[in-house]
Amino acid sequence: MVDVEQLRDQLEETRKLRFHKSELIWLAGNTFFGRRGIFEPAFLEWLDRDFRLSDYELSVRDGQLSLTFHGLWTETTMWEIYALSAIDELKTRSSLKRLSEFELDILYARAKTRLWEKMERLRGIPKLSVSDFGTRRRHSFLWHEYVVKAMSDVLGASFAGSSNTYLAYKHDLEAMGTNGHELPMALAAMANDDEELHGSQYRLLELWQQTYQGELLILLPDTFGTTQFLDNAPDWVADWTGQRIDSKDPYAAGDEYIVWLERRGRDPRKKRLIASDALDVDQILGLHAYFGGALLNGASPRDFERANDFLDDKRWIPDRRIRFSSGWGTYLTNDFRNCNPHGDEDFDPVSLVCKLTEVNGRPTVKLSDNYSKALGPPDEVERYRRVFGAAGVMDSPVLT
Repeated sequence: MVDVEQLRDQLEETRKLRFHKSELIWLAGNTFFGRRGIFEPAFLEWLDRDFRLSDYELSVRDGQLSLTFHGLWTETTMWEIYALSAIDELKTRSSLKRLSEFELDILYARAKTRLWEKMERLRGIPKLSVSDFGTRRRHSFLWHEYVVKAMSDVLGASFAGSSNTYLAYKHDLEAMGTNGHELPMALAAMANDDEELHGSQYRLLELWQQTYQGELLILLPDTFGTTQFLDNAPDWVADWTGQRIDSKDPYAAGDEYIVWLERRGRDPRKKRLIASDALDVDQILGLHAYFGGALLNGASPRDFERANDFLDDKRWIPDRRIRFSSGWGTYLTNDFRNCNPHGDEDFDPVSLVCKLTEVNGRPTVKLSDNYSKALGPPDEVERYRRVFGAAGVMDSPVLT
């Protein structure tokens, strides 16, 4: 599906890339989350002069690609975005070569129709907020850009922005995003005992808010389990702006966060809740109905399928429980299921991840809120489960 040497060529070309002056000026002068100058001049100077990507090890094992990056954190951390998007693009190009010109027209006509049908269902919904989180597993760069532009044109203010900073820069959109799992995974791996291991998830938050001076304060609490994270969190954690849900059922996770905020004396209506795991339009509509307003007369989230359903004041009123938004990923930028005129699954999205595996010679672990998503050596996974517990963790199938 992917030629190894072509992938190697892509990775080598990626290592040669450098930031343009205009991009750095945009980073320095643009407003992010309502604040200008969020990045320190020394950091931008480092991006300009010293930012480099590490070397890599690329091979094929049992018919599967194996790609590993070794080096300083500053040299390896960005590879996840570039490598996964390159693999997806090469997979797409390989499949495109099998189609005739007419079949290509059919493929993209079907994909555009599906995209339009999704946007049409979202258009006109009161207080809706949707962002593009689909860079890593996209169909291709050009399709990604087409989707982002279409979302901006059709949804207007309901399209909050993109986590792809280049597309936000190019199309005058808000650059949206949160921190990732590798941050708590790294600090946990460097802990010297179980007590330090348990406290590392909060030490990370202290370092983060010091770095960004009280901005970008979106929690990602599921690295070692959301329930234990909230139960043991210092009170100041409740002052953060909001939470991103990843591996837990979003309805249950949102309810849990709202109850936790209320117990800590905070008003949930002033906080933000972001869902981002395997979302598609049905889930986006249901979650917006559930968290973005009040369900009336026995209505359920499944009853809301398009804008008109939200305009029926006998079933729903826009009285938000929390400021909900959706980070829409793979099924926004790579939904070509059943679009292939050959009738096979060559263009279906595949499950791809790039995770931290080792820090300073120590193995890393990610537990998550889903037993089947746990990553790391089995003995270390068991040790982490002993330290963090399993409260609120479920054993759910991984969606691909």
